[in-house]
Amino acid sequence: MKNKDELVIAKRKFKSRLIVGTGKYRNMLECAKAVKISGAEIVTVAVRRVNIIDKKRPMLMDYINPKKITYLPNTAGCFNSDEALRTLRLAREIGGWKLVKLEVLGDKKNLFPEMIETLKSTEILSKEGFEVMVYCNDDPLMSKRLENVGACAIMPLAAPIGSGLGIQNKTNIKIISQQTKLPVIIDAGIGEASDASIAMELGCDGVLINTAIAKAKNPFQMAEAMKFAVIAGRKSYLSGRIKKNIYGSSSSPKKGII
Repeated sequence: MKNKDELVIAKRKFKSRLIVGTGKYRNMLECAKAVKISGAEIVTVAVRRVNIIDKKRPMLMDYINPKKITYLPNTAGCFNSDEALRTLRLAREIGGWKLVKLEVLGDKKNLFPEMIETLKSTEILSKEGFEVMVYCNDDPLMSKRLENVGACAIMPLAAPIGSGLGIQNKTNIKIISQQTKLPVIIDAGIGEASDASIAMELGCDGVLINTAIAKAKNPFQMAEAMKFAVIAGRKSYLSGRIKKNIYGSSSSPKKGII
């Protein structure tokens, strides 16, 4: 029997629920090896930072085959709607990409999303035919608004980008997951494998990880750890955990005691 528990984003199906970023690695070869070990089928590509245009310099396509791995162009480094829109329109012109990740930042220190600009950009891009996966804060109301204006996936942060702090607001993440029909993918702040498992156990559909893998002392081992953490967390969620109880409950039968 085939495993039909697939991640579905904008009608595209993926076996892996782990998405991996392509930034912060020492080189593209290291990046490509980590992606392969992780089993990820989607990689994010910062259009403004990762070379996918200049053939005179090393290109990501030479290391990660876009015919085998889905490229997800993103707007990392954009601080207003105009910058983000221009970046993604360029990505579509260069590679024909329609599935994109929108990221509009509000400040350079904490890298929190600027939600007013994000909401406006999501609506514009959706009307232009883009399939928009949206980096956002962990606000259930704003997440619902993003869904209403055409987002194809909600990507709330666990903690500030690159912080490695793990999920700071489990309650909001769980509410977002329960209230939407869209895939919910934790984006930013994951630090270790247990964080990824917790995200999946909360009911999220996937996890996006970059810094935690790329900057680990052993990125390849961490890539594998994240792979299995996502799988374990998903299986745990689907299994239906026991109810929490402040009292003990004997695991041995009460009848037939000697």
